[in-house]
Amino acid sequence: MARVMRSCIQSILKLVNSVIGMAGLAMILYSAWMIRVWQRKMGELPFGHDSDYPPPWFIYTFLGLGVTFCVITCSGHVAAETANGCCLYLYMVFVVLLLMLEAAVSVDAFLNRDWKEDFPKDPSGNFDQFKNFIKTNYKMCKWIGLSLVSVQGFSLLLAMILKALGPHQYYDSDDEYAPDRVPLLKNAPPPYVVEQYGYGPKNDAWIGVNNKTNR
Repeated sequence: MARVMRSCIQSILKLVNSVIGMAGLAMILYSAWMIRVWQRKMGELPFGHDSDYPPPWFIYTFLGLGVTFCVITCSGHVAAETANGCCLYLYMVFVVLLLMLEAAVSVDAFLNRDWKEDFPKDPSGNFDQFKNFIKTNYKMCKWIGLSLVSVQGFSLLLAMILKALGPHQYYDSDDEYAPDRVPLLKNAPPPYVVEQYGYGPKNDAWIGVNNKTNR
């Protein structure tokens, strides 16, 4: 029963973890699109150190978040497949840190009215476009954000349950109790064979004794 439950939790954790991976891939693709737009407007890539323009921090942030989501997804798949304690602990630490970061940003946005001033000016203009898109589609973005946070919390809960169940225990069919009932061959005593009278091979000394007795 525990083995079936563990397999189900592993499959669910992989499925839920894939949602985080898809969000990370979407962020990376959006970052690639923003890099392409920047290159088209400025005539150079945004990663040059000798650029005359300030660095587009919004592109860096989105790309870093996408890569982070993908790394968390990979570690979650490894942890779900192996059910190893160290991998599960590492995955849970990643998810907890991500949730803490998201909570800090959300609290700052809700409590600080001038939260926009905390960010530097984005020369690419993508930050302003992103804000306008969120304002225009606030309900959709709100449900997407809540769904993503819920998926992260659910994956954390599944990882904790899988850690509590412990790793796999493999048994080799009927050999489970073999060491307790079957001795090692090298320590086993030699077999003791009792031969019945009149049967089996007899040596010369035995034949000589029988002949003297019969005389």
